[in-house]
Amino acid sequence: MSLLRCLILSCLLLLSACGDTVPAGQSPRILAMGDSLLAWHSLAGKSIPDMVARELQEPVVDRSVSAARIIYKLPVSGAAGMNIRKQYTSGEWDWVIVNGGGNDLWFGCGCFACDRKMDKLISSDGRSGAIPAMLSDLRATGARIIYVGYLRSPGAGSLIEHCRDEGDELETRITRLAELDAGIFFLSNRDLVPHGDRSYHAPDMIHPSVKASGEIGRKVAEIIRAN
Repeated sequence: MSLLRCLILSCLLLLSACGDTVPAGQSPRILAMGDSLLAWHSLAGKSIPDMVARELQEPVVDRSVSAARIIYKLPVSGAAGMNIRKQYTSGEWDWVIVNGGGNDLWFGCGCFACDRKMDKLISSDGRSGAIPAMLSDLRATGARIIYVGYLRSPGAGSLIEHCRDEGDELETRITRLAELDAGIFFLSNRDLVPHGDRSYHAPDMIHPSVKASGEIGRKVAEIIRAN
């Protein structure tokens, strides 16, 4: 592992240690867990979970960590939040906002020849794999789930432009999973970004801008209000 990657990992672990805990004297009912789609802008208080909290005027406990994966085998960093499943913390949750899978495909197979990795994440019928297993465990707690889909590149210089087909397939499978359980809601952001519009992405053209976090946060809040 290069020195740069070691430094990045160390920073991510430090950030994960700063994740939200249940506020004293309160009983939050919403937990967020996932990767950088949710965690981006958290230091500024403008991440997707922050926006959900603002919309609903109630606390959201955010355990998401940038670069986290669904399938992650290293025990120490996994327990610190790099394994999305291990971000879960006990509580009387009515809702769990969750995302993941993108880093598994991007880092795990470079979004090329990813059939095997995709099947490990979720089968074509949505019934088996690491994602259905994680959501089954979450549903067993009695919580309802909002699975948040990824932004798509606007076709303007993103490093993950070539991941579009894999992203579409992943979310097709998650849609099938959500159709099997009335307590799972899938929020697709596939059509959120107009072609050529850079305003929904951060400067890296991968992560959400504050504008995108706000719009996604409002959509998540609408699902919670309606159900």
